[in-house]
Amino acid sequence: MRVNFTVNGRPQQADDVWEGESLLYVLRERMGLPGSKNACEQGECGSCTVRLDGVPVCACLVAAGQAEGREVVTVEGLAEFAERREATASDGPGRASGTGLDEARRWQPGAGGTTPLAPVQQAFIDAGAVQCGFCTPGLLVAADELLERNPEPSDADIREALSGNLCRCTGYEKILDAVRLAAARTGEES
Repeated sequence: MRVNFTVNGRPQQADDVWEGESLLYVLRERMGLPGSKNACEQGECGSCTVRLDGVPVCACLVAAGQAEGREVVTVEGLAEFAERREATASDGPGRASGTGLDEARRWQPGAGGTTPLAPVQQAFIDAGAVQCGFCTPGLLVAADELLERNPEPSDADIREALSGNLCRCTGYEKILDAVRLAAARTGEES
């Protein structure tokens, strides 16, 4: 089957998708977006978290066909998504075009002419919340959604929003610090 959907703001098409193929497989193997990680394949670890129509989901549990006509945001498109959200919030024009697959594959932090990191991405770096990096994409997507929904989360809110994401490297404190930092910075900008 053919699946038509929007990935990181751009219309995309995946051909010859078989019925049991996961959204995670399509994103990683067919679209070349390896940010979402393939770990447990049971929706238990959160490493494959993406946003599907704005809602965080485990891409390993979503059949690719379920994405037909829907919008997917991966960690590769998070900075662009945050930029569009900010522009929309300030009644600006935004960047409706989104991040293309080729652009996302070439993206490097600090490279001239590219979209800066999303606030939550920069906060993870600044707070030292990135260890091996395997869980980081899922945590970033979940944290970004939390901060969009609740710009001033309590520690309990943060813990609940990230509860589906497992990290084997840390005791989670730096991750919580990063979300707190992103929330504080976002609040300062408002």
